[in-house]
Amino acid sequence: MLMSIFIFIITIIVMMLSTFLSKKTIMDREKASPFECGFDPMNYSRLPFSLRFFLITIIFLIFDVEIALILPMIISMKFSNILNWTLTSFFFLFILLIGLYHEWNQGALEWNN
Repeated sequence: MLMSIFIFIITIIVMMLSTFLSKKTIMDREKASPFECGFDPMNYSRLPFSLRFFLITIIFLIFDVEIALILPMIISMKFSNILNWTLTSFFFLFILLIGLYHEWNQGALEWNN
């Protein structure tokens, strides 16, 4: 009990010392605002954002999940029937390639207009 009180007091002292000795900076509006990738925090918050930003995020999530699903398939190759594993893997990759072709065909992967 005495040790935990002692540790608590030392922690409070160290926190107070770090607050007093820390370098004080002048906080302006831009530094105090949160940073959001793709958004300007100084503008009106109800302005519509770029649809391209949203599509790139969705594409990243799709291929991130793809990697998370392909890695265990490689490990499970040793423990499963090779024909069943090959058909499942090709079917999964075929669906991903169809999705990639669809995104390419719709123009989601073009960077310039």
